[in-house]
Amino acid sequence: MDKKEHTRRLIVKPLDFTFGETEEDALLLDCGKKLTKANIRYETYGQLNHAGDNAVLILHALSGDAHVAGYYTENDEKEKPGWWDDMVGPGKPINTNQYFVVCSNVIGGCSGSTGPRSVNPETNRLYNMDFPVITIADMVRAQHRLMKHLKIDKWLGVIGGSMGGMQVLEWARLYPEQIQCAIAIATTPRLSPQSIAFNWVGREAIKTDPKWDNGNYTDTVPDKGLATARMLAHVTYLSDESMKRKFGRVLQKSKNYSFDFNRDFAVESYLEYQGLRFVERFDANSYLYITRAMDYFDMSASAAGNLTKALAGVKCHMLVISFTSDWLFPTSQSRELVRALLNNNVHVSSCEIKSSYGHDAFLLETETLGKMLADFLRIQREVMRNG
Repeated sequence: MDKKEHTRRLIVKPLDFTFGETEEDALLLDCGKKLTKANIRYETYGQLNHAGDNAVLILHALSGDAHVAGYYTENDEKEKPGWWDDMVGPGKPINTNQYFVVCSNVIGGCSGSTGPRSVNPETNRLYNMDFPVITIADMVRAQHRLMKHLKIDKWLGVIGGSMGGMQVLEWARLYPEQIQCAIAIATTPRLSPQSIAFNWVGREAIKTDPKWDNGNYTDTVPDKGLATARMLAHVTYLSDESMKRKFGRVLQKSKNYSFDFNRDFAVESYLEYQGLRFVERFDANSYLYITRAMDYFDMSASAAGNLTKALAGVKCHMLVISFTSDWLFPTSQSRELVRALLNNNVHVSSCEIKSSYGHDAFLLETETLGKMLADFLRIQREVMRNG
């Protein structure tokens, strides 16, 4: 592959798809309410071929968005690329010279898709806490509307890590005939009590920030609450080994303790920085809604807790990937998923990748992960073409 393909900027632009213009076309949500005049922000990379067998859907994690790769400008040196730019693009593992890649911001989000900080068409005011509670399945049903809009009959693959992996599993359950393969990375078939607990504490940090104002904040956003929620969550994305290697017990500014409660350790300064950066790009109310959707996620719920029965309709080929140091969604949860799929005679491959990065490994172990994804997609495209 020409090295210039890796250095030349991939330029993309955000696109919008609006649906549910009428009551009949509205999206019926699991909570029983309907979402009308909803928007999905999405980006596409590459071209859909004549056979329509090269479409790949990438699904983002909690804090992600539609900007999976590339840049919006040609020469802005300060602009950062999309969140999985090492994986998606010309000549990269998910090669946009071969595949038509789609990535959309989930409903409930704050990066262009309809969410709690969008205008409610019925009141002409911001939804805020009047926005209906959503589920992972609701996100997928909205993405299915986008699929039809793009005139894609069948995805070659749907790929996602963390919350994106939850969406992958819902795609396999809800639309088994419309995907050739599914790749679930660093994810789980149901959120554990521990993860629910972390989400609860994060939401409470936001809700107890005086600036939150019952979700009706305007210019004075609940920055401290949201930053604290992010710091807590970020700890769960790392591993003890990676934190020791990166920070140890290094002091931030001096060789001695300050004997007060300001920042002493480098790890404290790092978390504060992560919190402040997150506030600049994410919305507090969206954080509440998206984490609640994750809380409710349980693939076995539709079969009274029996995961095998719940996955009985899955027909696509699957690849399930976990990481040794991921204690948020450990390999044991991936194995439970794989066993249930095997019980249904699903074609499933699984791999545990050795990594010290913790849960964030799905964003960082791009060399090992990239080879696996490239090979799996190539094989599945051959299977799809040969019927």
